[in-house]
Amino acid sequence: MPTDRMRDVSTLLEALPYIREFHGQTVVIKYGGAAMEDAELREGFARDVVLLKYVGMNPIVVHGGGPDITAYMNRLDIPVQFVGGLRVSSAETVEIAKMVLVGKVNKDIVGRLNRHGQLSIGLSGDDGRLFMCERTEAPGGEDVGFVGKITRVNTDVLRHIADDYIPVIASVGTDRDNNSYNINADEAAGAVARAMRAYKVLFLTDVSGWLRDPENPLSRISQATAQEVEDALTTIAGGMRPKLQACVESIHGGVTAAHIVDGRVPHSILLELFTDEGIGTKIEADS
Repeated sequence: MPTDRMRDVSTLLEALPYIREFHGQTVVIKYGGAAMEDAELREGFARDVVLLKYVGMNPIVVHGGGPDITAYMNRLDIPVQFVGGLRVSSAETVEIAKMVLVGKVNKDIVGRLNRHGQLSIGLSGDDGRLFMCERTEAPGGEDVGFVGKITRVNTDVLRHIADDYIPVIASVGTDRDNNSYNINADEAAGAVARAMRAYKVLFLTDVSGWLRDPENPLSRISQATAQEVEDALTTIAGGMRPKLQACVESIHGGVTAAHIVDGRVPHSILLELFTDEGIGTKIEADS
């Protein structure tokens, strides 16, 4: 048999015990970064998520859409500012975020998943009061406007949908007074994973994982405990901080493992879940 075919067979055999282990389990995937921006990666992501459903897993996609929101804000001459990895959000910014995330990005993702063979349903935090929020602050205590922290996830809505469809969730929500909030997509994915008692949660990003030295792409930490991440959080800035915070909170909330994965790598989800070595950073509970 040709070498390439033998390699394909070996890959399938390597994946088999993981497919068996994950069968029937919920996997939450935070979708963002380059994986959303590159046409080939978008198609690959859709095929990979559909494959997870076909092999018996229950994937839930939670997405942001930061670059699209920024592009629209720039077009409208609205200042763009981030504090501690969170977008400073005025009422006008939230209105744009909802328009972009719910009306455009969400429907694009749903359409691709449908086209690749699995029916999906788009949701936002407003639908069925999926996300109840309260106003939050940046890690340093700075006011970031209408940025919400999720206080409750309506799991009944998700359970009804996830049995037969792939839920695709835009990261916006409301409070009890029906004020709208922009929600960091990493925080939203972590909240969904905890509420659904997911087996795994994956965060797609634009680096190879959690880097020991942010300036050195070869310094990836392949495995860590939640306590190790917690101890390091005060030293971490930028967009990696909310991802690692969401990983820690997911583990404390009962999720078996959290993964930070390079979404620029084709089929990164499959490589992380179904190969022995993986390609990102895996975070688990303390031994």
